[in-house]
Amino acid sequence: MKLTNHSTDQELIKACIRQDRRGQQLLYQRYYGKLLGICMRYTGHKEEATDVLNRAFFKIFKKLDQYEATGPFGGWLSKIVFHTAIDYVRTQAKYREVMDYNSEKEMEINPAVIDQLYAEDLYKAIQELPIHARTVFSLYVVDGYKHREIGELLKISEQTSKYHLAAARKTLQQKLSQYNPNRIRI
Repeated sequence: MKLTNHSTDQELIKACIRQDRRGQQLLYQRYYGKLLGICMRYTGHKEEATDVLNRAFFKIFKKLDQYEATGPFGGWLSKIVFHTAIDYVRTQAKYREVMDYNSEKEMEINPAVIDQLYAEDLYKAIQELPIHARTVFSLYVVDGYKHREIGELLKISEQTSKYHLAAARKTLQQKLSQYNPNRIRI
């Protein structure tokens, strides 16, 4: 059977298990955009994200025979990419232990600020955050993890996670205030 862009995921999975290079290429191309987005949330540059994605695909191709079609294939891929990105961040970032930063309380994000921004502006501001702040912000705000879970994932304390989230929000508030002359708090 000839593999094409119209081949099903199951056909591509079987081809990849046979180590068919064309199948691997098609699977990579099919999921590249979606999975690169996950990597971009946790890395600083597209080159870095692509490197993390390639590491994840190496794992995916090695573990593809373990995939059990009990859930969505894209979800299974995303989980491997997510964990690969978190492992990468853990090796790259040195998180400071912070004992207590109660001066920065958790803030609500004001939707009025978001309405005034283009998605690209917000994405760019998040990408410019230091790696610690960007990672915790993405895990908490984008992926919905709690501080306890973030602490376990990154091997930091819950208090340190809260500190990095507060720092990210403060930095984003400063960066995004240029889009809002009334300096709306986020």
